[in-house]
Amino acid sequence: MDTREVWDKYQKEFYFFILKRVKNEDAAMDILQASFLKIHKNLDKLKHPGKLKSWAFQIIRNEINDHFNDSKFSVSTPDFQQSEEVSHPFSEVCCFDKFLNELPQEYQEVMKLVYVDGKPQKEAAELTGISLANTKARIRRSKSIMKNRFKECCKYETDVNGKLTGQSKCALCE
Repeated sequence: MDTREVWDKYQKEFYFFILKRVKNEDAAMDILQASFLKIHKNLDKLKHPGKLKSWAFQIIRNEINDHFNDSKFSVSTPDFQQSEEVSHPFSEVCCFDKFLNELPQEYQEVMKLVYVDGKPQKEAAELTGISLANTKARIRRSKSIMKNRFKECCKYETDVNGKLTGQSKCALCE
């Protein structure tokens, strides 16, 4: 089967699979196109043609993961002096450290390993002695808690893609 045949046969199914997860039509189409580019480039390396669909779904899942990893928090913050001792990427985000430290211990530990220390999720799972799936679930729950705290305290808003946006209006930062 060539790339055109794969596209004709599975394109709609793959698109709706992606859309169900990213909930954004433009992002879903971008992910679909990136996935098909990888499928096209690697189709000749597929050893078992009967496993084409599951192989393609794995490529698509990886592209979806890449999409979410590339779009962690996107926030606009006011200009201010940043301390040289700060080492994590969210240090300039209003109240990040405060909210991180308020998380339940099991969530806090995973979030610090991944977002402060920069460890891959798999390594964080090994270091904490929990499964990768549990690590991902804790990160997802932590993000949800922190996102709500940013919206309550700091008056950030959530855009159509679920990302935090806006300028901090937090009394603690003024």
